[in-house]
Amino acid sequence: MNVLSEPPSAAETSWRILPQGDRCLIVSFGDRIDASVGRTCLAAAGKLRDARLPGVTDVVPSFVAVAVHYRPDPRGGPTYAQLAERIGQLLADGVRADDSGGREVDIPVCYGGEYGPDLAEVAQAAGLTPEGVIQLHSQPRSMVFMLGFAPGHAYLGVHDEKLNIPRRPSPRTAVPIGAVAVANRQTVIYPNRLPGGWNIIGTTPLTMFDPDRDPAALLQPGDSVRFVPISPEEFERIREAGR
Repeated sequence: MNVLSEPPSAAETSWRILPQGDRCLIVSFGDRIDASVGRTCLAAAGKLRDARLPGVTDVVPSFVAVAVHYRPDPRGGPTYAQLAERIGQLLADGVRADDSGGREVDIPVCYGGEYGPDLAEVAQAAGLTPEGVIQLHSQPRSMVFMLGFAPGHAYLGVHDEKLNIPRRPSPRTAVPIGAVAVANRQTVIYPNRLPGGWNIIGTTPLTMFDPDRDPAALLQPGDSVRFVPISPEEFERIREAGR
């Protein structure tokens, strides 16, 4: 079904369709996490949403794949084979990566101390000073690849190889709201108080998820994020202003 055999690029990529349970299929674009593959997933997701395929209930892009959730109907709803064939037809001419870059969003972050209790450990593991980690994390823009794990929980990257730090050996049962944490060259921002094993290097005073806001999630896949270091005083001022 995959008609493209060239290696992934910024313009087009190979793909394959795989079953994922009885109500979901996966369109896989490989196994390497980088911006070009991520943008291709976003473009494919947009193409599938626009097609409004009967029986499809949700289309969810991730780092390297797109999940297509559907509702089988014995009275004529799509089977896996039928849906896979239709998706194959839609993608048969290839998928052009979405280079629009989404919105540019600045996320203020107070690094270290009580706001980033793991910053010193991350710096030691990376062979950097805490200031060096902050500079490496905040200088280049980061792409939002996906939302997952919890509503509004953004996954960003891909960072410098020096930030290829593993997750903590023992996860925390409760990570504070707004925590900015790194692992495996990626960043997550916790939208609520949640369990987690990532290394917390800072906290943002912004509300990442608000069900009364439209859209509820502050960040969306494809957005370009710049982390802006702020002082504890600025953190408190921004948090108070947002209440």
